[in-house]
Amino acid sequence: MLRRPGLVRAPLRAALTDGYDGWLARRLPADAGPVALAAVGSLGRREPAPRSDLDLVLLHDRKGGVAEVADAIWYPIWDSGVGLDHSVRTPDEAVRVAREDVKALLGLLDLRHLAGDETLTARVRSEVLALWRATSTSRLDELREQARQRWQLAGEGAYLLEPNLKDSRGGLRDVRLLHALALAQLVDLPAHTRERAAELLDVRGELHRLTGRADDVLRLQEHDALALALDLHDPAGGPGRDEVLRQVNQSARTIAHDLDTAFRRLRPAPRASLRQRLFGASGPVREGLARDVVAQDGEVMLARDAAPAADPGLVLRVARAAAESGLPIAAHTLERLAAADAAVPEPWTAELREDLVALLGTGEAAVPVLESLDLAGLLGPLLPEWDAVRSRAQHNPVHRFTVDRHLLETAAQAAEHTREVDRPDLLLLGALLHDIGKGYRGDHSVVGAGHARKIAERMGFPDHDADVIAALTRHHLLLPDTATRRDLTDPVTLTIVTDAVAGSAEVLGLLHALSIADAAATGPAAWSDWKAGLIAELTERARAVLRGAEPAPSEPLDAERRALAEAGSLAVVVRGREIVVAAPDGVGVLYRTAGVLALHLLDIRQASIRTHRRMAVNSFVVEPRFGRLPDAALLRAELARALAGELPLADRLREKEHAYAQRRPTRPPTVSWFDDEATDATVLEIRTEDTIGLLTRITAALERSGTDVRSARIATLGKSVVGAFYLTDRTGRLITDPQLRADIEIELRRI
Repeated sequence: MLRRPGLVRAPLRAALTDGYDGWLARRLPADAGPVALAAVGSLGRREPAPRSDLDLVLLHDRKGGVAEVADAIWYPIWDSGVGLDHSVRTPDEAVRVAREDVKALLGLLDLRHLAGDETLTARVRSEVLALWRATSTSRLDELREQARQRWQLAGEGAYLLEPNLKDSRGGLRDVRLLHALALAQLVDLPAHTRERAAELLDVRGELHRLTGRADDVLRLQEHDALALALDLHDPAGGPGRDEVLRQVNQSARTIAHDLDTAFRRLRPAPRASLRQRLFGASGPVREGLARDVVAQDGEVMLARDAAPAADPGLVLRVARAAAESGLPIAAHTLERLAAADAAVPEPWTAELREDLVALLGTGEAAVPVLESLDLAGLLGPLLPEWDAVRSRAQHNPVHRFTVDRHLLETAAQAAEHTREVDRPDLLLLGALLHDIGKGYRGDHSVVGAGHARKIAERMGFPDHDADVIAALTRHHLLLPDTATRRDLTDPVTLTIVTDAVAGSAEVLGLLHALSIADAAATGPAAWSDWKAGLIAELTERARAVLRGAEPAPSEPLDAERRALAEAGSLAVVVRGREIVVAAPDGVGVLYRTAGVLALHLLDIRQASIRTHRRMAVNSFVVEPRFGRLPDAALLRAELARALAGELPLADRLREKEHAYAQRRPTRPPTVSWFDDEATDATVLEIRTEDTIGLLTRITAALERSGTDVRSARIATLGKSVVGAFYLTDRTGRLITDPQLRADIEIELRRI
């Protein structure tokens, strides 16, 4: 069956169901007596995947001999190699188990007759369903807690790069929970939940077929083959694997939202208000929130006289009121607004702009509101470009969210910084749009700037404001990239920044706030005190230049460093997160020092190399992977051995890599050259995977190539590293010779 071409999706599930049903029915002996074979789980629901286990129940109403009947069924299944989960029960036993265990109860709701005495199956199903309807409301807290624990382990399916199709939040188990609530007649099962569940089942079926095992985790290495099997193509022209993940993320997002809505509706009714208790007022109490917008029963709704078809500003008024009051928008209100399909004027009115800015300004409260608008199809008409980023995965593990959710989170974080900038409205819009280009081909910053400008113009912002919003999108990576990869004391670095902002202190300040918000929304790995300090320093230096100050010259060696150099002997000083090393200058000092630091699991974020009186005075800004910085005396002793050739650095580093289960990069590093981004050096930028001792191997390769490293900046993002090295040849000249560059690149690709 699995070798039939084109047998995928629902037809595959139907064929598997029919095949199993017929095969299993033949396993039940004809003279078995009052017994019934029934299926639960995926087969009971008629949605098996190729490697799903069979979940079977043998029901009986006989006093003896049932073991022989069971063996006649179970042993052929075991012999076939198909996974089996089985039980043998009387109807009374099955109902008693359901009464005692809510998981067993939910499983028996899927009970489906296969063979034998159908009255036994019908009796159990009827009694279990009656039990569930009688006790479901009292078990809601237990179900919520079980779901919460599962989500903690399996994560948020809407945003994971490798979601679990069953157990992640928004996965197939949540569909079963919604289905159970619908069977209890507590909620209706939305049609789009059924559609999204079918999409997850489609992917799960092909995942089982491709891997040959019952693995429900959608791993990255399977995405390409799944896209081919399901004939999925990225509308934006990207690889099909992006469409597989986008579909799964979007399905999980929709299912999770529907489950949240269901649980919210099933909360106990709010206690009567004081006015109702004192004066006996009957009926729902409505509180006005905005024009034609009210709050009732803990939800935001439309007023009785609202006319959504004639009021294009009503969607944003409802959203703003919901975020400001901290209440969700009622589902039927979202449906009414979507059905009205009021045309948004172009350009927007001032009221529309003000409501959007106010909505974004509520910060975290705006995120679930905008999510609900998007799921109801109401965000697309306001921002047509949103369709391109909806549920689009970001293949960098540093990112916690899909592109669309990241934009919402960045705007929420930006709301925390609105008091620090002159134009908080432009900061909020820039945050919402800064990655909008990721839905299109090309450099997302460049492409996104064009889209951001069009959006701003469509919203009715004047030309200057549209220029600023476009600039924020175009240069949202300027400060973090420059601060972590370039020498902040180099005048050329400051020129790069001031030219990019076209001499505007306003844009510079907005970019600083946006950089902080963007990093906070990305995830913990994207931000640190070290990075924050560098960006703040770069911003202040650039701001001073914009005020007319001359770029501050490179700081000379301070008195302590000069004293270390003039002492003429090896010395190590630890000052906070900075380690200063003075050693006789010569080839190998830098990479051996980096190697000793790597042995102590210190990640080097910044390295500055100076010489004075034939002594190298090198300083390193480090972050320990574990614990605290080592003692200076210990570092000096080990460095002395390394410089004398008595410490086998390469062997020790390999042992560290093995101890921490780290592999060398599987792909060669990417090397780029920049000729105009330093005053008296050539900048070499290398991108590769992070490993213990990486800087040691890079600097050793550079020294073997006959270069001097003046300074270095190392930026780590998850498992990736970007290192910028300021290089000259041994005579102090720039690295311009093409052959020398080619030789250096060959050495670096061997690391």
